Amino acid sequence: MSVFTAAADQSLCAPLPVLGEDVRVPLVTGGEVGYAALDYAASAPALKRVWDDVAAYAPYYGSVHRGAGYLSQLSTDLFESSRATVAEFLGCRPEDQVVFTRSTTDSLNLLAAALPADCQVFVFETEHHASLLPWRDARVTYLNAPRTPAQAVATLERALAEREPHGPALVCVTGASNVTGELWPVRELAAAAHSHGARIVLDAAQLAPHHPVDIAELDVDWVAFSGHKLYAPFGSGVLAGRADWLRDAEPYLAGGGASRTVARRTDGGVDVEWHTTAARHEAGSPNVIGVYSIASACKALTEAGFDRLVAREQHLVGEVLTGLAGVPEVKVLSLFGDDAPRVGVISFVVEGWNSSHFAAALSAEYGIGVRDGLFCAHPLVRTLLGSDPGEAGECGAPEAEPGERSLNAIRVSFGAGTPDEHVERFLRAVRELVSDGARWKYRTEDGRCVPDRGAAQV
Repeated sequence: MSVFTAAADQSLCAPLPVLGEDVRVPLVTGGEVGYAALDYAASAPALKRVWDDVAAYAPYYGSVHRGAGYLSQLSTDLFESSRATVAEFLGCRPEDQVVFTRSTTDSLNLLAAALPADCQVFVFETEHHASLLPWRDARVTYLNAPRTPAQAVATLERALAEREPHGPALVCVTGASNVTGELWPVRELAAAAHSHGARIVLDAAQLAPHHPVDIAELDVDWVAFSGHKLYAPFGSGVLAGRADWLRDAEPYLAGGGASRTVARRTDGGVDVEWHTTAARHEAGSPNVIGVYSIASACKALTEAGFDRLVAREQHLVGEVLTGLAGVPEVKVLSLFGDDAPRVGVISFVVEGWNSSHFAAALSAEYGIGVRDGLFCAHPLVRTLLGSDPGEAGECGAPEAEPGERSLNAIRVSFGAGTPDEHVERFLRAVRELVSDGARWKYRTEDGRCVPDRGAAQV
């Protein structure tokens, strides 16, 4: 079965318990309501299982590597066993390395720093800035936004065929768009890259929380993702894959842990022998709690069963798309078409509404948290909205007063912890705001659309 396809006969499961599901927030119209977290694409709530595992470990917290004490040895074992858990979660090959970083952005910047000399990088303009921008020191070819998966493969094939035949090359591609949620043809793009002697890195920040990711099956060279998208707390990420470029590169950070030996020279300098393992790029005291939280989330998702999680999420995706389709003023954004497979990430605009105004009303009047703006994917959103991809903009900042058209969109995103009620409330709120308008006045403050607390109810 494809890793991008849920089994049709799998029964739907209950949402996985997450932190914050009992949080109540005030409404500008009075009273309070349970918070509906529908901004998973930015940061998913932590699983209770993850939090409980971290709390159980916390009393045993100690330094990692080389410590003689019991807690240090326990923490070191936990750190390295977490590496093995992540490798298993990703289907790593025996020779692959798992390097712990701070985030997807950090992972891709690490890989960018490890590129061989004269490496050429190919990246679609549709990427998140985390995978669009780190390649500044390489020769970069930016590829135009494709309108079908087949066109994406053909565009890459053509660009690779036209490159200089010698020298290293790297393709960077997302697994699932952080704007549209659409799934990209990763296997086919990997095959195209390898047929032309290039390597490929998969930005799995939006894919890994929603679908199984298997490095060997997808035949990618590296995978990068973040813990805070994967139901773990902030501050940790992963770069996993081939070891050679990482082993041959200068350490990402110079310092303790990355060095095997350091000795003074007679001329006053120092000689350093760097590690050739993942430790080469993990200088400093590692974030053992962040690493353990990622491993805990990997175990929780695996034990819950991805087939069941995918089936339930696809049910919610269908509910949201059907509900939005019933509101003529709403336009859902898509590169590959309305029927393209996607994860629980959906962006849209509403006719007659500034997207920031609409998002502010969802929050203030319904207790629903979504995202508005350009989602750190400016060229893609501008392409989808029919604007010049080079036009400047600031992430999340409204570009017009409430009620006026601005070049930004609204994104609703959900996942394994989302209850049905949150989706139902969101769709009801969209219908009411479009038909009846906001019940409160709003104003722009510090670049955000916010309720005017001094105003009366509309």
